Amino acid sequence: MTASELNFLVVEDDDFQRRMVVSMLRSLGATEVQEAGNGRQALEMLHAGHARSVDIVLCDMDMPEMDGMEFLRHLGQENNAAAVIILSMLERVLLVSVEKMSEAYGVKLLGSVEKPLTLAQLEGLILRYKRGSSRARQLSGAVQVFTLEEIRQGMKARQFEPYFQPKTDMKTGRLMGAEALARWVHPEYGVIAPYAFIPLLERAKEMDELTFMMLEKSVVACRTLQDKGHSLVISVNLSLTSLTDITLADRVTRLVLDAGVDPHSIVLEVTESAAMTDVAHALENLARLRMHGFGLSIDDFGTGYASMQQLMRIAFSELKIDQSFVKDIAHNEALRIVVESSISLARKLRVKSVAEGVETRQDWDTLKSLDCDIAQGYFIAKPMTLDAFLAFAESGAKEL
Repeated sequence: MTASELNFLVVEDDDFQRRMVVSMLRSLGATEVQEAGNGRQALEMLHAGHARSVDIVLCDMDMPEMDGMEFLRHLGQENNAAAVIILSMLERVLLVSVEKMSEAYGVKLLGSVEKPLTLAQLEGLILRYKRGSSRARQLSGAVQVFTLEEIRQGMKARQFEPYFQPKTDMKTGRLMGAEALARWVHPEYGVIAPYAFIPLLERAKEMDELTFMMLEKSVVACRTLQDKGHSLVISVNLSLTSLTDITLADRVTRLVLDAGVDPHSIVLEVTESAAMTDVAHALENLARLRMHGFGLSIDDFGTGYASMQQLMRIAFSELKIDQSFVKDIAHNEALRIVVESSISLARKLRVKSVAEGVETRQDWDTLKSLDCDIAQGYFIAKPMTLDAFLAFAESGAKEL
């Protein structure tokens, strides 16, 4: 959206710098620009209704009475709909911490800029804004909450389906596979995302049934794709809680072979976001799966427990870089360094590096320059049904 279509609030205690930002906004076509000298004044304006329709807040950090961090905390806790651009003279490493804090509070962050702000930077950040994309607006609709028993009934009716998100070779731009993501196709509420059912199943230690339902349907999909001439690799999530069953590897292998699929066509993504409670059984299962030809991916790398230890004791074939490191990589030097180190580590260990959460051309270009092997994310395509994915594959996917 352009500046002329949006309402702005500039929160800055320095009069000269505040006037400069306001002048820049007006030169970009903005007509609705309000001003506040610190966070407290800005909140008072919002609460009084003077700035209730604000689309974008441009906020300094170091201010009297209420600084920028406290203001952002209030903004997030109140589920305010405004998006935020942080303006500051803080060191870049500290700005990154403030960005992460803002996102943790639920603030819709367009980005941060070290002063002095340039017109090109401002215009670029404003172009990121999408009306209706803020957390407050996302939460404005009712969120359906399900009981464990309702989820069990849904599984009994086999209402859970894999949705396939394409994975692309970054060197060639060719489609090389997809990750199968669990979705509940509810007869009344439509397609339900995994946050509504996976946490309950994990707490109840009832992930096995969903894991095998997703695996079974994904393997059938893999067979269908191969029959139509698409030799693609399908990745399926495997919960750590399932690895405590010592028979798991043999059950998985038998299911895949019975469907007429080579285990080399299946990658099992093991999340490290939970502690491995039964190490011996888990390691035996994973070693046996790898021995039978399955690929193993360490999912959400860097966000969970003992990443380096996991890499050393499990024969992974793939290191998957979590989307929290990929998002905004083109504009964040610290994130770029972390991702570059992860890619270098994968290369030295002779495993594939996979970046998830690739949402923009800039994300793609930055990752490609760092020699990442595989990319996945909205820039390529959103998760889709098997029919849609088959059409995506047959259309030659997407030119990248």
